[in-house]
Amino acid sequence: MATTRPMERRDFLKLGAVAGGGLFLLIYAPDSAAGGEAALSPNAFLRIDPSGAVTITVARSDMGQGVRTALPMIVAEELDADWDRVHITQADAHPDRYGRMMTVGSTSVRNGAWLPLRNAGAAAREMLVAAAAAQWGVSASTLRTERGRVRHDASGRSAGYGELADAAAALPIPAAPTLKDPARFTLIGTSPLQLDARDKVTGRAAYGIDARPPGLLFATVVHPPVFGSRVKSFDATKARAVTGVRSVVQISTGVAVVAEHTWAAFQGARALAITYENDGFAMSSADIFRSLAALAESPGVEAKRVGDVQAAMAGASARVEATYEAPYLAHATMEPMNCTADVRPDRVELWAPTQNPQGAQQLAARLAGVPLDRTVVHVQLMGCGWGRRSSTDFVQDAVETSKAVGAPVQVVWTREEDMQHDFYRPAAHVRLTGGLSADGTLVAATVRVAAQAISGGRNGVDSNAVASVADTPYAIPNYLVEYCRATNEVPVGYWRSVGPSQNTFIFESFIDELAAKAGARPGRLQARAAGQRAAHAPGAEPRRRAIGLGLVAPGRPRARRGPGRGQGRARGRGGRGVARARAHPRAQGDPRGRLRADHPPAHRRGTDVRLGRRRPHGGAVRGDHDRERARAAGQLQQLPHAAHGRDARGRRPRDPEPCRAGGRG
Repeated sequence: MATTRPMERRDFLKLGAVAGGGLFLLIYAPDSAAGGEAALSPNAFLRIDPSGAVTITVARSDMGQGVRTALPMIVAEELDADWDRVHITQADAHPDRYGRMMTVGSTSVRNGAWLPLRNAGAAAREMLVAAAAAQWGVSASTLRTERGRVRHDASGRSAGYGELADAAAALPIPAAPTLKDPARFTLIGTSPLQLDARDKVTGRAAYGIDARPPGLLFATVVHPPVFGSRVKSFDATKARAVTGVRSVVQISTGVAVVAEHTWAAFQGARALAITYENDGFAMSSADIFRSLAALAESPGVEAKRVGDVQAAMAGASARVEATYEAPYLAHATMEPMNCTADVRPDRVELWAPTQNPQGAQQLAARLAGVPLDRTVVHVQLMGCGWGRRSSTDFVQDAVETSKAVGAPVQVVWTREEDMQHDFYRPAAHVRLTGGLSADGTLVAATVRVAAQAISGGRNGVDSNAVASVADTPYAIPNYLVEYCRATNEVPVGYWRSVGPSQNTFIFESFIDELAAKAGARPGRLQARAAGQRAAHAPGAEPRRRAIGLGLVAPGRPRARRGPGRGQGRARGRGGRGVARARAHPRAQGDPRGRLRADHPPAHRRGTDVRLGRRRPHGGAVRGDHDRERARAAGQLQQLPHAAHGRDARGRRPRDPEPCRAGGRG
C-alpha cells in the first residue's frame, strides 16, 4: 500500500491506493494495554470501492459479543453509510499490522476503538463531501450526507460514495474531522441485525470446528489427569484397532489419537492404556480450602485502606463476622476446545477460534521452527470464550499433532478433557468483619481475600482477586481490604469478570447480614452507605451512587408491589450490568407462577445481563468490565435515551417481553 504523506505520531488514518480504485483508510487506535504513551496500532481497514460497498476488516475476535457488527456500526454512523451495503472481513493474525489483537477486557469498543473509529468514519465522510463539492463547484457546507450518498438539496444533485471514492482518495486527510452530535445518531443506539447473523443461522458462518482444509484428519488428546504429572508409557493396541483410527502419537501435553473422523478419535482415546508419573499435584478440594483458610488467618498485603479501621471497630456498638468460599470455575464454552493445524516444513497454517491470534501465531512458529511471516492464523468465530480462548494450550495440541503425523489435523477436546484441563477462575476464601454504630450505620469493615493470583499484580496484590471489594461503590469511612496470595498447581485464568463474579455476591450478602444485625432493611443500609462521601470515592454524587447500586432514586416511583410480588436488584462494581428480577410465586388457582427477569433501563442496554442462581458461582450478574476510559466510556454512556429507543429503521421497540429464569434480560 502506497501512502500519500508521512505518518505523524498522532495520526490515526493512512490513505492508500488499492487495486480496482476506491477510498482505502487504515484505521489506527491507541493500544490501551501498552504502558506510557498510547501506541498507534491499526484496528481495522475501511474500504469504499467504486461500487459503493463499504468493507471493514475487523482485527478483533468475535465470540458472540457482536464485535463484528459493533465496530462497523461506529464507522458507518460517522460515515453516514448505507448499512445495507456494509460488509466485514476477519483479519488474519499479524505481528504488528493491527497492533494488539488480543480480545479481552472490553478492548474492542470501550477501551480503544470508539473515538478512533468515529474519527475514521468522519474523516472519510468529509473527504467524500469535499470531492463532491469540487466536482459540482459548490461549498462543502451546502452539502449533506445520507445513506451512502452526498446530496446538494439546492440543485437536487446527489452522488453515491462509490462514484466519489476515487476522487476522495486523492484528497488530504482532515486533521480534525467534525464528529456528529450524539443526538443525531441514527445507527448507534439501535439494534440492527448483526452483519453475520444470517450466516450463523444458516450454518455458513465459519467457527473453529467448521474448518475443513483438504486432506484433514481429526484427533483428540488425552492429557494427564493430575496437574503436574506426565505420560510415562502407553499401550495403543486397542486404540489402533478402532475402525477409522489412523495413528496414535505422544506429544508434549499427552497422547493424541488421530483418525478419519472425530468419533473414531474419541473411541480410540477411550481404548488407550496410559501409565503416568504422578509426582505432581496431590491436593484435594478440601485440602485446597483448608490451605486457603489457614492463609487467611494472618494479615495479607493491603489492597485498600481508608480511615482508622482498628479504632472504628473498637468503638462499634456491634460487630458481624462472616466467611465465604467460592469454588474453582471452568469456562465450559459451548463450542469444544479445538484448533486445526497444517504444519509443513516451511509453512504453518492454523484455523483457530482464538481470543489471542498473535499468541497462537508466535507459539505455532516456535513449535514448527518457521518464521512468523510463514505462519498464517485464520481467526475463526468462537462458540463462546469468556477468556478461556486467550490461552494457547489447545493450539499447541494441534500444532504438535499435525507436525507428528505430517498432515492437517483438527484437534477437538472431549468435554471431560475441557472440564479437567481448564484455566479456572480461582477458588477463594473471603473473611469479612463489619462494625455498626448504635443507629445502625456501617462505620468500619474489613475484607481479607485468600486466592491464587492470575497476574503478577502491583505491590503483591492481584487486582482480579480483590475486584469489587477494593473498589466498592460503598463509602465506608473506615475500610481495609487485604490480599493473601495462595500458590498451588491448579491452573487459573481470566473468567469473564473474575473477581466481581463472586465478590459482588459475597459483599452484598454481607451487607444483608449487617442489615439483619442492625434490624434494618438491606436497602436502607445500602442507601446510608452509598450516600456517604469518602476519601476513596471523591466527587461521586450520592444519588448517582445509589442509582448505580440499583436503589430506587428519590422522586422515582417504587416498583409495584402486591400479593406474591417481590423485587430485587444486583450490581457488580466490576461490571455495568444491572439485573432486576421479579418473583411471581404460584398462587392458589394460578398456574402461571414464574420468575421473571425484566429488561434493564434503556440506557443500560447493550451490556450482558443474566439472571442466575443466587449463589457466588451462579453468575447472577455479568457486565462489561469497568475499566474507566474517560473520553471513550463517557461518550458511550452519554448517548441520548432517544437513540437507544430506536431500532435501525428508527422504530420504537415494543414493551420488553419477560424472559424465563436463566435467560437473558
